[in-house]
Amino acid sequence: MAHDKTPVQKPDRLSVDPWNDLRSLTRARIGLGRSGNAQRSTDVLAFQAAHAQARDAVHAPLDVDAMKAELQGEPCLLVHSRAVDRPTYLRRPDMGRRLSPESLAGLEKGTWDAVFVAADGLSSVAAAEGAVPLYHAMKERLKDWSIAPLVIAEQARVAIGDEIAAAMGASMVVMMIGERPGLSVANSMGVYLTYAPRVGCPDSARNCLSNIHPHGLRTAVAADKLAWLMREARQRKLTGVDLKDDAPESSILDNASPALDKDTQA
Repeated sequence: MAHDKTPVQKPDRLSVDPWNDLRSLTRARIGLGRSGNAQRSTDVLAFQAAHAQARDAVHAPLDVDAMKAELQGEPCLLVHSRAVDRPTYLRRPDMGRRLSPESLAGLEKGTWDAVFVAADGLSSVAAAEGAVPLYHAMKERLKDWSIAPLVIAEQARVAIGDEIAAAMGASMVVMMIGERPGLSVANSMGVYLTYAPRVGCPDSARNCLSNIHPHGLRTAVAADKLAWLMREARQRKLTGVDLKDDAPESSILDNASPALDKDTQA
């Protein structure tokens, strides 16, 4: 009986990319290949696409109608900063920190424990995607609090929340704002908590949670941490450098983000 002497093909160890396992753990661009002295076309095109997404996130108008639809009839207020358009907003950060006279005149004083502000910031995409879900999650966690109607702010910087809260009589303000997009994440949202807000409040008086997006800090985890900070702030009557994030980590572990989708562009 003849024996098949066809040699067994062994896997080429050089054809296995040793970076694949590491790429599954990060959205950063690591271990990029090359073709001769140049980068591979797929990597160059992916970089250009990410750059385009970042530019779109900065310049796209905030989708207020979609946010209102997501609120499903819940009351909300729409305000605008003193920056009349996007180019002015980008050139004059100071104008994004103050309300337009018309918006300020339209806010009524009340007695609220907190007011949540959804602002476009430098990524309107992040605010449109993440602000309303976080607002709903916080209302579930703070059912015994008096929460003002959601305020949607256009052409807004973080400090505009201080003027909004002061005008509405809120004890603290939660600014949910689009963060500056990078080349791996264009839809990251940040949250800034300030107790006893006032115009001219320093940034050292705020607590911040950042990188809230599907591949970063998940909404449920961010809501747990924020609820803990807000309760501590109300009890201690302060926020900022004197309020440390000592929240228990059990909820974070329970809601840990799943492994990154390998098909997602890093």
